Amino acid sequence: MRRRPLYPVLGMLLALCGCAGTGPTASLAGLDERPAVELTEVPFHPQQRYQCGPAALATMLGWSGADTSPETLADRLYIPARQGSLQPELMAQARQHGRLVYRIPAEPHALLDELQAGHPVLVLQNLGLRWWPVWHYAVVIGYEPERGELILRSGTIRRHRVRLATFLRTWKRGDSWGVVTLRPGQLPASAEPRRYLAAAFDLEASGFGAPAETAYRAGIERWPSYPGLRLALANRRLATAGPAAAVPILEQGIAAGAEDGALYNNLALLLAELERWDEAKIYARRAVRAGGPHLDEFRNTLDEICRRRPTGRCAPQEPLS
Repeated sequence: MRRRPLYPVLGMLLALCGCAGTGPTASLAGLDERPAVELTEVPFHPQQRYQCGPAALATMLGWSGADTSPETLADRLYIPARQGSLQPELMAQARQHGRLVYRIPAEPHALLDELQAGHPVLVLQNLGLRWWPVWHYAVVIGYEPERGELILRSGTIRRHRVRLATFLRTWKRGDSWGVVTLRPGQLPASAEPRRYLAAAFDLEASGFGAPAETAYRAGIERWPSYPGLRLALANRRLATAGPAAAVPILEQGIAAGAEDGALYNNLALLLAELERWDEAKIYARRAVRAGGPHLDEFRNTLDEICRRRPTGRCAPQEPLS
């Protein structure tokens, strides 16, 4: 039997979550009805020349409680040939401080949802033209609907005011890229489960297994029947505590309404490791019945369980239930 259960759907989900945004798509209707907000406790680091990335990230990390500075981050982020920093490096560096990095949906309502939840948002703007870009990182910290303005920590200005319409144009030219950096266990206000799973998995892949487990559990509390989070947490518990600790996570997911071939398949593998052969056979058959693109793997699991269980092979006429 495999020591680590399969999760063939995880790579597909992460690929879907990693797709770049296409700019604001939601209606702007109702934005002027949002309450005013300003996150005055967000720190401010005036940027040095070409150092808006480290300054903006230090602002985000400082707000979340991480001890760092633009100078420290600049050594790790600044690319002289580009006279700036790239988004993947900023996100990776935030994870190295144990933070969950979540890319918000590319629309203004998501941005305001985060502000109203108390979360500043790191954004990328193109202050030039598409054919002559001037890239700039800033941190959105407030919104004043009566004036139709956002408030940013930007450059050397602590409270930079910009018209919402102007900001959205410059943001869209930057692919409407925006992220929040949160302590594990906090959920983004704009979170949806696939994106959230990708953010938590990236944290685990960066070597922060315990914080990722905290993030998985927070996600499960929010979406108890979402199979991806159950599978990710079960894999984590298997790696740290063995199959007996992983089985209840998947069983509780099924009880909460989760239905997924990979979930059934992984539970069957875990139960087989515990030599709970009859239960393993039931869930292996459920995985085969669920079908999907990984049906061959599910059939292999069922065949292996039927071959190894002490009572002998499964009868061909047994129903898939």
